[in-house]
Amino acid sequence: MSEASIERLRRICLALPEATEKPAWDAPTFRVRDRIFAMPRDRDGRPSVWMKAPPHAQEILIGADPERFFAPPYVGPKGWVGMRLDAGPDWEEVRALVTRSYRLIAPKRLAARVTEVDGADISATSGSNR
Repeated sequence: MSEASIERLRRICLALPEATEKPAWDAPTFRVRDRIFAMPRDRDGRPSVWMKAPPHAQEILIGADPERFFAPPYVGPKGWVGMRLDAGPDWEEVRALVTRSYRLIAPKRLAARVTEVDGADISATSGSNR
């Protein structure tokens, strides 16, 4: 993954309340209270980010655009979704999906502090916190 893409993802993730970065598996992971909400990865030589998704979102995203979305190994069976970043990603969409993942992972009080992404209310697309 290019350093520019990782840096852009880093800015998105670390802007969230109490978000931290911790290396794991030879790559950064982004966490809230030591629980991972986003992981940049190279899969099959293609840069991507893996994020938690609400129930059925994985199937919907993959069904709508299988070139861009996929079920990542290990965490895919738990509903996580991967988004490929090598074809000029829509960074606002990345921000919205990462923020939704954060809200699913974060404790309720922290998640409640994040209701907007650049003025767009994402609460309607976000699932429960646990």
